[in-house]
Order: sequence, then structure tokens, then C-alpha cells
Amino acid sequence: QVQLVESGGGLVQAGGSLRLSCATSGRTFTRYAMGWFRQAPGKEREFVASISVSGSSSNYPDSVKGRFTISRDNAKNTAYLQMNSLKPEDTAVYYCAATMGFWGTRASEYQYWGQGTQVTVSS
Repeated sequence: QVQLVESGGGLVQAGGSLRLSCATSGRTFTRYAMGWFRQAPGKEREFVASISVSGSSSNYPDSVKGRFTISRDNAKNTAYLQMNSLKPEDTAVYYCAATMGFWGTRASEYQYWGQGTQVTVSS
């Protein structure tokens, strides 16, 4: 089992940047592919990014492609989400997730979740 703790959220103006971190417990980080999801009030949880165990492959929806970058540091047991050119529609609670399966786009594919970190983008 792995525990996930997100950090790095906050309030930023449109066009700004934030870097989210997802620290994991234990020594099994390299068993898990990682993903980031977000959920805005009244909306379903939405896929944001995912990365393979090795970090060599990643996936993004069109809504964030070219603006967000997912990465991982297996030596630090930490995953990251660099968010640039932020827009007000990026406002949401951002969740880090881990899976022993494929680094897919569906929330149901991930077994472990963090508590979330709020990102607010003002216009």
C-alpha cells in the first residue's frame, strides 16, 4: 500500500504557473504508475496527466496538453505536475493517484489517492 500527500496548490493569476508535488510513503514507489486528476465544484473528476513507472511515457488530455507536464523522481518517491499558462477553468481540487496497472485516463484505474490540493486561478 502507498500513501500520497499533495502539496503546492494555491491562488495564482491567469497566465501564471504552479508546481504540484505528490510525496509517497514507503519504498514501493517504482511499482506504481502515477496520475493527476482534478475536480471542480459540481463536476466529475477529470483526468489531467499520467506517467509510466519509468517516467519515459506520459499522457495528457487536449485541455492541458502543451501547458502541463507530469514528471517523477523515483529516487525521491515523488511525482510532480508543472502547470504553466494557467487559466481560470483550471480551478479545481487536484488529486494525485497511483496504480499498479496501466497509467490510464480513468479514475477507476487508480487504487490509491491523495487528499487533494486546491488550485485557484483568478482572471
